[in-house]
Amino acid sequence: MKKHSLLLASLFFTAILFAQTTTPGRLTPEKLWQLGRVSLYDISPDGKTAVYGVTHFDIEGNKGSADLYAVSTDGSSAGIAKQLTQLEGSESDAQYRPDGQKIGFLHKGKLWEMNPDGSGAKQISDVDMGGFHYSPDGRKILFIQEVKYDKTTQDLHPDLKKANARVIDDLMYRHWNEWEDGSYSNIFVADYSDGTLAGEPVNIMGEPFDAPLKPFGGMEQIAWNPSGQFIAYTCKKVRGKEYAVSTNSDIYVYDLLTKRTVNLSQGMPGYDMNPAFSPDGRYLAWESMATPGYEADRHRVFIYDFRTKKQWEATAGLDQNATTPQWSADGNRIYFQGGDKGTEQLFYLDLAAGNRVVQVSAGQFNYGPFILGKNNIVSVRCSMADPHELFALPFDTGRDIQLTYTNKNELRDVKMGKVEKRMVKTTDGKDMLTWVIYPPDFDSRKQYPTLLYCQGGPQSTVSQFWSYRWNFQMMAANDYIVVAPNRRGLPSFGQEWNAQISGDWGGQAMEDLLAAIDDVAKEPYVDKSNLGAVGASFGGYSVYWLAGNHNKRFKAFISHCGLFNLESWYGTTEEMFFANHDLQGPYWQSSLPETWKLDSPHKYVQNWDTPLLVIHGGKDFRVPESEGMQAFQAAQLQGIPSKFLYFPEEGHFVSSPQNSILWQREFFSWLDQWLKGKP
Repeated sequence: MKKHSLLLASLFFTAILFAQTTTPGRLTPEKLWQLGRVSLYDISPDGKTAVYGVTHFDIEGNKGSADLYAVSTDGSSAGIAKQLTQLEGSESDAQYRPDGQKIGFLHKGKLWEMNPDGSGAKQISDVDMGGFHYSPDGRKILFIQEVKYDKTTQDLHPDLKKANARVIDDLMYRHWNEWEDGSYSNIFVADYSDGTLAGEPVNIMGEPFDAPLKPFGGMEQIAWNPSGQFIAYTCKKVRGKEYAVSTNSDIYVYDLLTKRTVNLSQGMPGYDMNPAFSPDGRYLAWESMATPGYEADRHRVFIYDFRTKKQWEATAGLDQNATTPQWSADGNRIYFQGGDKGTEQLFYLDLAAGNRVVQVSAGQFNYGPFILGKNNIVSVRCSMADPHELFALPFDTGRDIQLTYTNKNELRDVKMGKVEKRMVKTTDGKDMLTWVIYPPDFDSRKQYPTLLYCQGGPQSTVSQFWSYRWNFQMMAANDYIVVAPNRRGLPSFGQEWNAQISGDWGGQAMEDLLAAIDDVAKEPYVDKSNLGAVGASFGGYSVYWLAGNHNKRFKAFISHCGLFNLESWYGTTEEMFFANHDLQGPYWQSSLPETWKLDSPHKYVQNWDTPLLVIHGGKDFRVPESEGMQAFQAAQLQGIPSKFLYFPEEGHFVSSPQNSILWQREFFSWLDQWLKGKP
């Protein structure tokens, strides 16, 4: 009888869990991980076809697999994509051979080729590659590969094979989620002829530096010139402590004939990256930041003239970012991606008209990455209510055309909540764009618990992004209203707004967050007695800071990978240029800046009185795990209801399927407990 009762109870709770995760018409964590994730790779030389990748995840297997697809760029076969690959594992980095007769791609780190219809796929090289580019004439291939330069502890003590230690004598011994292993990504060039790599690949760098930049740089940071004689690449050629405190990457150009390398951005102390040759090869455009050590400075487009040896900024006077420059076929325009009031749009510089800036895309969407084809532009597009899909746009302004419908069936019966643009007055009288996301089937006669979303970065726009981690539609599907303000210190609203957060983390930016939630809380449909605040990274910092300064506005907090104690964080993070710029130097200065005196959340823990969920990853070296542990411990010792959700194998982001679903379940369980009164 007892076993029977336990079985019934087990079946009952299983049914409840199943019902919770499969509620008709609502987005669930499992549904989110069933969606295909779209990546744009290339457009055929004739401009008629785009090749792209779709990654699907196996939740039970806790892994993903990416396949390649092709779709017409004119919209004639919209929604009817052709699957090109079905190999075991993932395919990536697809690109058309310059003659259009083959598509090259990487599979398990090896170079493969196939016919444009997907037939005849075969491996053509045993060389390990992290990315590759065909030369414009199709006679060479460049690729990136890890090369070991530094000795490890095992190399220094080969007789101690079971010793498990690291001997460290310089900075940058770990970065984001990886320990330094003595290897660096270098660029190689190999001869190529119709599916065959000939001879020994040549390392054009031969130096212990990374190209592209780690951890997020890709093959967009390396480019061939039209003749195939020159290779431009992005690299930060400093090491150790100097690397940790510097953003001074440069644009290098290697000559395959003379085997000489020239630094084109010599003397420019900020980030320089993403080179692009003009169609005639005379000019090189790239993305540049002016201020050393400032990772969120304005992104500018610079141009170098190989004939006159002069360079200049093409975006002078433009008070917004201009990223990933691409030349038009006639060389009269440079297209770029840029922020515009809480969205990401596509623009071009009309070089023949005095660098006039023209906006190509429009609407409450994010556009990019994008590729210029022979006939039009193909871009990834998303919004807070739409996952990423491919769209085609005319070269000038005009209506876009949807090309792919990857998740049409999966989302057919899923209701999305309304996304509303709202302007909020800040405490200093400025207008702040705030997105408000409402639950599906929203009823203004009811009251809803409401979440203040605190953005990370700190300088990263609350744009029309679709996230597989912080998904606003997921929050809305759980019957929460979401308030997502573009507080001080976020791009796409001019450089003054963007820069105002540096040296003032706990000042106006926090006032902006409170202004947003106070404004929306005036609405009759907001249950202002049940407000929560959530955020990650700097957003997690914001949650910790608000926990000690919210004057009893909130009933629940969630901080993911947040900065808690600025002194301990400064002593354990890795990219010191960011800390030095935003906190105006180290905490041991004789004349200590106000930010060190006022802005660390740990200084206000005596005011904590609200339930707190702390989430952290064990491989987060950007904001090390001790920050989350300190916050949890402070809450526990004061008797504040608190929980610590710890992921030993995750970094600054939670990226594996099952960990992410667990994250979502704990996230909403915590909010439901404290904002809805659910056990």
